[in-house]
Amino acid sequence: MKAVFDARQWRHDPRNFMANGVLLPNPEQPARIDRLKAGAEAAGCVFAEPADAGPGPIAAIHTAEYLSFLENIHTRWRRIDGAGQEVIPNIHPANRSDSYPRSAVGQAGYHQADTACPIAEGTWEAAYWSAQTALSGADLLLGGERGVYALSRPPGHHAFGDLAGGFCFLNNAGIAAERIRAAGLRPAILDVDVHHGNGTQGIFHDRSDVLTVSLHADPVRFYPFFWGHAQERGQGAGLGYNLNIPLPRGTGDDDYLTALEGALARIRSFGADAVVVALGLDTFIDDPFKGFAVTTPGFARIGAAIAGLGLPTLFVQEGGYLCDALADNLTSALSGFRDLSG
Repeated sequence: MKAVFDARQWRHDPRNFMANGVLLPNPEQPARIDRLKAGAEAAGCVFAEPADAGPGPIAAIHTAEYLSFLENIHTRWRRIDGAGQEVIPNIHPANRSDSYPRSAVGQAGYHQADTACPIAEGTWEAAYWSAQTALSGADLLLGGERGVYALSRPPGHHAFGDLAGGFCFLNNAGIAAERIRAAGLRPAILDVDVHHGNGTQGIFHDRSDVLTVSLHADPVRFYPFFWGHAQERGQGAGLGYNLNIPLPRGTGDDDYLTALEGALARIRSFGADAVVVALGLDTFIDDPFKGFAVTTPGFARIGAAIAGLGLPTLFVQEGGYLCDALADNLTSALSGFRDLSG
């Protein structure tokens, strides 16, 4: 299986993460890269560097206003007397349609949904190449590959068209799906992260040309809280083109696989001819977020079930945080797909 990675993704090195009123070390560490790369190589992946497709394919998903913010905000922030090393918002608008502030502090509140997406000196460069990694993965799929792995880091599925959140800045899976759609195919996005892909849902919520499906821990008591409920089905032209499958905390292999079959059935009904998998490995029983109880062998079953669709598939890395089994979990997922897809 071919794989894509760019070393500039190392340059995003976030320090802070506020949870429950406590400032903690950020879980989305660069050290994830080594473990994920080792796990992919153990599954037979051969890595190449991405091409630079330029800003156009990213701007097809994200507003120019937002991209300008991401590229320039850290420089502007550091001009503030006494400002911290990272851009972290301390105020948010009650209604994002009222006005657009000119100050760096106000724009941080406008474009960052929470305190889990600090922007440091290397964040924009890493996020840009994370997106280019996903785009090159999509291009490999369009070139005839049946399965491709994009080691995209920072992750992307909590990023809306003009809003960062939850460790995410650019919506890598959404950018890749739009690339595939623009080439004339009919893509579905399957999100198997333990957290709902709220940014992906928001981007495609009123569209019928990309199906979005997410299995995740029930957000009634789990991040991102305000999105991911079963009644969210899309709107306007997109009504019925978004499927959320919230599951109880502690869901293990068998129940997860049963729910996944429902997700795959919807993808078949949509008539998809390509799948972008937002691959979260944080469903693992010993992941630091402890939402689900999927085992390492369970990831092989998930990969095999996805292969059963018989469709060209791009795996774009999302969550999965530092634990002893992180590399093994990726090996299991990709090997399960490879062994069944041939």
